[in-house]
Amino acid sequence: MANLKTNEKKTKAQSMGMHTEVLTGRTQQKFFNPDEAENFYYFGTYDVDFNKRTDLDVKEMSAPEANKEIDNLMSQGYGTIVIKNPQGKHSLGVGILNKLNLIFEGSLGYFGMGSCDGPTVRINGRVGWSCAENLMAGKVVIEKNAGSCFGAAIRGGDLICKGSVGARTGIDMKGGTIIIGGDAGAFTGFMMQRGRIIILGDVGINLGDSMYDGTIFIGGSIGSYGSDAVDAELTKSDQDWLTRKLKVAEIGENFDVSKMKKIVAGKKLWNYDNLEPTEKKGAI
Repeated sequence: MANLKTNEKKTKAQSMGMHTEVLTGRTQQKFFNPDEAENFYYFGTYDVDFNKRTDLDVKEMSAPEANKEIDNLMSQGYGTIVIKNPQGKHSLGVGILNKLNLIFEGSLGYFGMGSCDGPTVRINGRVGWSCAENLMAGKVVIEKNAGSCFGAAIRGGDLICKGSVGARTGIDMKGGTIIIGGDAGAFTGFMMQRGRIIILGDVGINLGDSMYDGTIFIGGSIGSYGSDAVDAELTKSDQDWLTRKLKVAEIGENFDVSKMKKIVAGKKLWNYDNLEPTEKKGAI
């Protein structure tokens, strides 16, 4: 057998014994052929039938018990699950990495639908703090109001609240779209890095404070601008996108998007151009 030559040159990371495998997954789809994007699934996902529907009454269940039963129903092929009597429980529906139609008949507490990737969710009531935090893909619709930190750190998908939301909506968001039919509190878009926020109503003080990138569209009044948040021209392309997005969201379909304000990052913060170091000196 012929000897195979290998590249024996080690990188600095390898010489330090660090892992150097290539990152893969839903958040790195740009490394793959876009036509193959739908072929990537999480290990352990279920083949569900959206026409196969069932109800789940969680009145007497704890949140962990309810979430486990949702997973059990998906394993049986149920693609549409109606949750009855959620009664404001915290952390319901977290960590669903599957295609699924999920309907909550009632309100959720804190951290509902966090870290999900794929489901389509409709919540007929209200939600507490940090709803859909770290959402990666899918669609979450709240029929009434939402608490603070709505959509914190989301990376993709559509997050829609037909009512009003609290402070720090979209904090540290890295992608996706947040749509608000009512008003939003202070520090909306705080430290956002990417993605878009649409608010049809008024917004509180310090809008877009310390934002690095992304775009915010406001239909009402603005309490004040945060550091480095600046106005930008609302283009015809922006208006067309807003019209399409609001129609899909089933909210504000007759809203005059031509009067919306567009806010972006001025990119003049003292540390904006300071790149993170490529290696950690003295790392163990």
